[in-house]
Formats: sequence, C-alpha cells, structure tokens
Amino acid sequence: MFYVKTLEHEIVLEPIHFGPKLKATLVRLLKEEVEGLALATYGFVVNVIAVPEDQIRFGIIEYDTGDVVCYVKYTALLLRPFINEVLDATVSQCNQLGFFAFVGPLRIFVSKHSMPEDMMNGFDGERDAWVSDDKEVIICAGCGVRLKIKGKTVEQGNITAIGTIKDNYLGLIDDGSGDAGDEMMNV
Repeated sequence: MFYVKTLEHEIVLEPIHFGPKLKATLVRLLKEEVEGLALATYGFVVNVIAVPEDQIRFGIIEYDTGDVVCYVKYTALLLRPFINEVLDATVSQCNQLGFFAFVGPLRIFVSKHSMPEDMMNGFDGERDAWVSDDKEVIICAGCGVRLKIKGKTVEQGNITAIGTIKDNYLGLIDDGSGDAGDEMMNV
C-alpha cells in the first residue's frame, strides 16, 4: 500500500556545500540518500515529496572535519506491503520453481505451489513461461498478474515478499502485449 508520512533523516554536510544553494543541496543529498531505501517499519521510500525550510535543523559541527550534521524532516511517499494485500505486479522472470514479479521496488516470488491446480505442472522451459492445462493462461516475463501477499521479509535495506495467485480473482490480468487497453475500448 502506498501512503504519505513525515520522516526525519540525518545528513552530514561537508564545508564545500555551504553557500547560497544550501537548501537545494540538502534536498538533493536527502533524495540521493533515502529514495529507494527500505525502512524496516515504514517500507520503501518511493519519493521525497516536500522538505519544508522550517523543518531543517542544523546540529553540531564536527571539529576534526568541519562537517555539519543536519536533521531534516521531510514528507515522503512510501510503499509498504501488508499480509493478505492484493496487488497488481509485473512478472520479471519465470523458472521451474515459480515466477518473480515486481510492484515498484518490491520483489515478490510466487511458487508453483501457490498457483492454481491447472498450472502446477505447466512450466514451459522453451518459452520460460507458466502455461495452464487448457493453454488459455500463459504467464511469462512482461505480463501483469494480480496476486496476494502471503508473507514478507525485511532484510538489510531490502523488503521481499511471497505471494499467491491461487485465490479467486487472482492471476493473469495483462498478457504483456499492450492490447489490454484496446480490448477495453472495443467493448
């Protein structure tokens, strides 16, 4: 789920950055340090939305280097996966054990045991795709799937998840050909 939250971050500024563009430099350094970062309790920082000038506090000067420690409060767009949350993802890779899909920076693995019964033994090694018994559903790299998060792990700077497409209304939603929008227009 995406949400907006106010967070605080500590930035160490070198003396070379002091000058008329100090705020712009702080915002640039903040974005470089936190965007794409996985925070254990909040999720992925997708984007820094705002850095109010009155929320920048200058702290101590490090006497040996001359660096200044700044504390910056900022508003960020975050992505945090929740257990049993249903998400639309893009498949990036298929193998004989299942497939990997991405929702922004979140990597999700769907095991062959978490697929419908008619796809359990349907891995096609030539196409690197999962194919249903009736050949109606083909899940391959680049297609869109709707899945449910069954578990997640938070590791050093990264969040990964385990998903399923075994429940109702889950599975293939876009074959990756780009024709999904055209079909909707013709209905």
